[in-house]
Amino acid sequence: MRSRVLPTLVATIVALATPCVVQAQIYTWRDTGGNLVLSDHPKDSTQRTYAVVGTSGEIRATRVGKRTTTYDSIIDQHATQHGVRSDLVRAVIQAESAFNPTARSVKGAMGLMQLMPATAVAYGVTNAYDPAENIRAGVAYLRGLLDRYSQNEELALAAYNAGPTAVEKYGRAVPPYRETKNYVAKIQKNAGSSPAPLRVYKVVEIQDGREVVRYTNTPPK
Repeated sequence: MRSRVLPTLVATIVALATPCVVQAQIYTWRDTGGNLVLSDHPKDSTQRTYAVVGTSGEIRATRVGKRTTTYDSIIDQHATQHGVRSDLVRAVIQAESAFNPTARSVKGAMGLMQLMPATAVAYGVTNAYDPAENIRAGVAYLRGLLDRYSQNEELALAAYNAGPTAVEKYGRAVPPYRETKNYVAKIQKNAGSSPAPLRVYKVVEIQDGREVVRYTNTPPK
């Protein structure tokens, strides 16, 4: 009896002790309180996904999937209207919310482009979690920062992250905050190098009795 049990027991122990490859998917998002949540079940289709591969003593996580193209048409529409690079807008959204339209930070920033409440109000946003409204206002705000800093994307991005007051405080330079420096570097890397600054003209037209602002690189007649 013992001679039959022992080989079985030894085989079981060896099987348990032998490293095995484990594969799974981990989904991440932030809850309403801004806390990072990791789960093996998706909250919805917008969550960031990681493939987890490991052995008995090691787990490695790598990003899977590509940037979503769900909002490309909205991004291109408003980027073109305001004379902002589409790749720059996409890189800002990736850094701000990872393309999660329901994202909310601990400081109250909302949606894809993480609009602060005051910014949302200033740009007439009624629902900051609506992708169309959020991107419209976020691109318009970014356009305003580019104008303020003479088309300098580095300073505009620093102001988007830390606020214009911080940029002005340090002599219209990127504030010496690690978060802001990393933010600017990450976006510039993802957006690619910016072309030589173009002269951008602000055109105000009257349509149906109201002012409509658009930007163009063609000098107005």
